[in-house]
Amino acid sequence: MRLFNIEMKIRVMKVFKDLVFHSTGNGGVNSRMDFTNGFSISVIAGDLAYSTPRENNHNPDFFSKFEVAVFAPDGEFTREFFPEDHDDDVLGWQERGQINALMLLIQSEK
Repeated sequence: MRLFNIEMKIRVMKVFKDLVFHSTGNGGVNSRMDFTNGFSISVIAGDLAYSTPRENNHNPDFFSKFEVAVFAPDGEFTREFFPEDHDDDVLGWQERGQINALMLLIQSEK
């Protein structure tokens, strides 16, 4: 009888629902998640962010759209995962599904 030692590595991808939001000092909410490949994402909402609504609240469920920034492993802003014609360091008014897609894309980067 021959036995095989099979090592399975399951990679669990993080999505919007895995973000942990905190109240900001200015009345909105924010979350930052670091990925194993060194990239990280920041998701914020509130009266100073490109979010819907653009008002303060401490509950992320209050918002339907968020402002997103992505940071490279060196800690600097990166637009690597944004549309080519996007000329700002943040993406405004992103829905949960769009953030999910962005998070999966970032995590697929080696």
